[in-house]
Amino acid sequence: MIPESFIHDLLARVNIIDAVDRHVSLKKAGANYVACCPFHTEKTPSFTVSAVKQFYHCFGCGAHGDAINFLMEYRGIGFVEAVKELAFSVGLQVPEPQSDVSTGRSNTAHNEDRDTDCVLHDLLEIIRAATQFYRKQLKQSEKAVDYLKQRGVSGETAARFGLGYAPDDWHSLSALFADYRTEKTRKKLVHAGLAVSGEDGKQYDRFRDRIMFPILNQKGQIIAFGGRIVGQGEPKYLNSPETDLFVKGQEVYNLFLARRAIRDAGYVIVVEGYMDVVALSQYDIDNAVATLGTAITSVHIQKLLRQSDKIVFCFDGDNAGKKAAWRALENSLDQLTDSKTIHFLFLPEGEDPDSFVRKNGKDAFEQHVAQAVPLSEFLLHTLSCGQSLQTSESRARLIHDVKPMLQRIKAPALMLMLLKRLSELSALDQNELATLLQIKQTASVRVPAKTARKQPASPCRWLLLLLLYNPKFFRNLENETLVLDNDTNEELAALKYLVEFFNGHPDIVDNAQAMSILSFLQDNPYRVLLEKIESEILEWDDAMDLEAEFAGAVKKLQEMQRKKRMKELHNKPLNLLTDAEKRELQRLAMH
Repeated sequence: MIPESFIHDLLARVNIIDAVDRHVSLKKAGANYVACCPFHTEKTPSFTVSAVKQFYHCFGCGAHGDAINFLMEYRGIGFVEAVKELAFSVGLQVPEPQSDVSTGRSNTAHNEDRDTDCVLHDLLEIIRAATQFYRKQLKQSEKAVDYLKQRGVSGETAARFGLGYAPDDWHSLSALFADYRTEKTRKKLVHAGLAVSGEDGKQYDRFRDRIMFPILNQKGQIIAFGGRIVGQGEPKYLNSPETDLFVKGQEVYNLFLARRAIRDAGYVIVVEGYMDVVALSQYDIDNAVATLGTAITSVHIQKLLRQSDKIVFCFDGDNAGKKAAWRALENSLDQLTDSKTIHFLFLPEGEDPDSFVRKNGKDAFEQHVAQAVPLSEFLLHTLSCGQSLQTSESRARLIHDVKPMLQRIKAPALMLMLLKRLSELSALDQNELATLLQIKQTASVRVPAKTARKQPASPCRWLLLLLLYNPKFFRNLENETLVLDNDTNEELAALKYLVEFFNGHPDIVDNAQAMSILSFLQDNPYRVLLEKIESEILEWDDAMDLEAEFAGAVKKLQEMQRKKRMKELHNKPLNLLTDAEKRELQRLAMH
């Protein structure tokens, strides 16, 4: 519980231009600064940072926030860590968390959080020490070094990936930790996934005679290991068990190190093994990552699509590879948008990326990547494979099989293309197919002949924009203007919410002009709408008369409310109007 007052003071002192420019090279563009977005792949800069209001917004992917949000998103770190890093940059000391009576936070809860942080810190320290131990052992093991040389891995590549070696010994870690025999240390090693306790109570090292691949999280912290057996034995690959730090279905091997290469290449390659990633890097293909011995999950895909608009899944050409590709396809369907593409690359049978690139080189591998099959083609080909589609029954079977999958796709243009292709395969009309598949949104997709002219902003939206720019305008807004009890319009509801917030926080109204007001409204129900509206500030003309614009928007809103009220009164029978309502109607008509 870092005090809110400290967060606000921190944001007032931090210059978001400096905070962002440390990680992304910004260029001046009028009153703002721009760059290619660090959160998705693009060639034309759409990532814009406002020096006046201290927020960033990407017009491509919609990323939006303040300096704290940027660090959390870009570095993949938590809120507290981002606050501490920013505070250090401006010479502020983050206060110790305090009990917060208003939110029900107690000292007990705080102590529990602190204990949890201590446990995680201890695990990270143990894993860090083990990493150094394994790397030292690799240098001393002729057997392990020879194995890597046979696999074509240079010393430079091994160092880049932090590779190590776990000796063929049941208790090698006992030499690392002086207090190894104490119960506390033994429990920590088990908790970190480095040791295993047998039924007889004896403890032994989990990894033995294995090349060790450190697994990093999005913060760059080593949180687990993958071990590849050097000699004979099973399993060939052994991963750390899931711990408080490590969840297999959420982590991706090499994603932290590959981020810049992924952005530069414009796509990410997903392979099946650690050695595939290392081998590709050996040939200057650094935009490859791997899953951790599990099937591709929706969380994996979400993480990857945050780094790039294009994913290329690379699998072996055997049946196991095709099954893995199909699971990846199934878990991709919910994540698809028209701006994101997913492809599938199948290498010749008997080859994996490691063996293929060593035999054929970088150019041949990249040529295969360029020929990867789009998801839509892979989907329909797989479902129709083995069927002649010459009979009504076989075409009906295809539609039956594809129906649950298409219903998960929310990308309208892609859906339209799939329907068109499916129409050709099934000999059914597109509209008939859309009805049969119960895909309502796709059936109504139409491409306009010309781009419609952008309509003027509503007075409500304009007021929201002006209040987000300068909360002091709130003092000129009469409560009578906001008659919203019977209104379901989201912009009006958001305006009422914002005004109520200002009413309860007059200090923020006086001091928030030089920062984004949304920094004070992290958990409001209209955040997505307000972020979109706030981004329009970035396109403003400096010569605009804001006070006149505000007065004009208020006048238009009042006129809307006047007409609405007149309509309500006119709809009531004259004999049912009260005297007060008759006088009100007369007054409104004369306005």
